[in-house]
Amino acid sequence: MIILILSIILFFIYTVLGGFHFYWLFGGTWGLKKVIPTKGNEANTLAIPKFATLIVALVLVTFGLVYLIKSGLISVKAPNWVTNYGYWFIPSIFILRAIGDFNYVGFFKKIKNTEFAKADSKIFSPLCIGLGVIGILIVLY
Repeated sequence: MIILILSIILFFIYTVLGGFHFYWLFGGTWGLKKVIPTKGNEANTLAIPKFATLIVALVLVTFGLVYLIKSGLISVKAPNWVTNYGYWFIPSIFILRAIGDFNYVGFFKKIKNTEFAKADSKIFSPLCIGLGVIGILIVLY
């Protein structure tokens, strides 16, 4: 039962995150100032390619579907090695993201006074560590 609940929570979160990326892909601008890292002395000048945004959106939605499969609500046949490694791989990505690159993202970033850095400290890194921990709990149950 706990796997079902946690998997549905992760499915919902990943789907919402994927939805934000689809929103930005199709021209939405809400939140963009807070989701792109900067060095601190300029506006968000980094142009994220639309293709990269599409890939991230699809991957996030796929991660959500992976957890829906784990819950048993949908059934997909896959080799055991894929599921065994996949259910460890996904939380690992987000735990590493929470740790960060030691410059712009994560709990151990150097640049801390930009809009992105503040949002990263309050929202993105805690969310990533939460996604990682819940993913690991699902694997261990």
